[in-house]
Amino acid sequence: MTSAVKIRFAALGIAAAVMGVLIAYITFNSQRQSSDLSAKLDEVQSQSLGMAEHFKDVLREGSDKLSRYRTTADEAAWSDFLRSNTELSTWIQSQIAGPVTPRERDILQQMNAVYGDYMQVVDDVRKTILTSGLQTNAPPEKLSQSRRRLFDLGQDLSVAHLDLGKRLVAEAQDMVWRLRTTILIALALLFLSGIGLAIFVYRDMIMPLQSKLVATQAAVDQREKLASLGLLAAGVAHEIRNPLTAIKAALFTQQKRFAAGSPEHNDVKVVEREIVRLERIVNDFLQFARPAEPETVVIAADLLLLETKLFFASQLERNRIQMNLEPSAPMYIKVDPAQMKQVLINLVQNAADSIGQDGSITLRARQSRKPLLNGESSTVIIEVSDTGRGIPVEAQKRLFDPFFTTKETGTGLGLSIAARIVQKHGGVLQYQTQVNRGTTFGILLPQANS
Repeated sequence: MTSAVKIRFAALGIAAAVMGVLIAYITFNSQRQSSDLSAKLDEVQSQSLGMAEHFKDVLREGSDKLSRYRTTADEAAWSDFLRSNTELSTWIQSQIAGPVTPRERDILQQMNAVYGDYMQVVDDVRKTILTSGLQTNAPPEKLSQSRRRLFDLGQDLSVAHLDLGKRLVAEAQDMVWRLRTTILIALALLFLSGIGLAIFVYRDMIMPLQSKLVATQAAVDQREKLASLGLLAAGVAHEIRNPLTAIKAALFTQQKRFAAGSPEHNDVKVVEREIVRLERIVNDFLQFARPAEPETVVIAADLLLLETKLFFASQLERNRIQMNLEPSAPMYIKVDPAQMKQVLINLVQNAADSIGQDGSITLRARQSRKPLLNGESSTVIIEVSDTGRGIPVEAQKRLFDPFFTTKETGTGLGLSIAARIVQKHGGVLQYQTQVNRGTTFGILLPQANS
């Protein structure tokens, strides 16, 4: 796993973990806020009921004591009344100074003002009793109105306090809505993070493993196939080689008996040419079956290309094919020169066969960083590019299969042998092609120090 993949994987994992922690925090915090609001709401409701009942009880008690004083003119009853009303006045003042809502404070201030009027009426009643001795159970009209007004304000204060509870309920509903929205957003982000993590794991971890598994299985199948074909090829080549040697020796003896230019001599030449072709096929079979281990040395890449160009100079010139060698900076590779030259000769010959006549072949070497058998490293890419017919799509799938060929006289082993030679050097043989535009074969090899 590369560092970039590890970083992306860690980032997605951290994002998912953060989303999970966020959801847990929101849930815990919402439960705490809900408990606080519920307790506060219970307190408000309790206070609302207690406030109204307390006010009414104190006011009623004071009214009872005032009534007893008005009927008896007893100073002890008057003293009891004053104590009750002092308690009521103190309670009103404490409520005004306490943590109340603006509406509650307005009601309490009205209550304080009405209470002042009420006490003024009470003082008038006391003065009347003290001066004239008039005693009566029927309260004066002003006294009844003031007391009724105080009762109404006490009820209004209770209702105002209940409105605070309603606001708390509205805040709780708003908090629940925000909580639900936040949790839904967090869950959506967590879901998206999970999807992203799953896509990432599948794309950057599972798919490469599947591709490697398929490639490994294909390589195993190819090796098994090559091993079977190699054994078959070795047996066939061994059995054919001995008779060919005997036929070639007998033909050489018979050739001396025919005059040059005679029909018999020409027939012998044809047989000799075909025997040479059979020998080449047998040698290809043997090389495919028992490839030699490379004897590597460090060599300049452009030197191999120059030798290849000189090797094909006269042949390509007859077919009006121009061979170009692009200049390049010195690049060194560690190869078996004979084997690598065999690969280049095979590629150039294929390019010439694809062109036929009137075209060009370009040889070049360049540096790059590419993944090879032992991982990504500095490489030298040796390219053979032609302007030929290109490789048909149906042939590309089997291009490196042994014994597959599109030539009438080919063995189908040239590219297979070339690919195996390159592989033994720790490299890769690849190609790019366009039908009727040409083909470029690239030999990717590890770069060596000079």
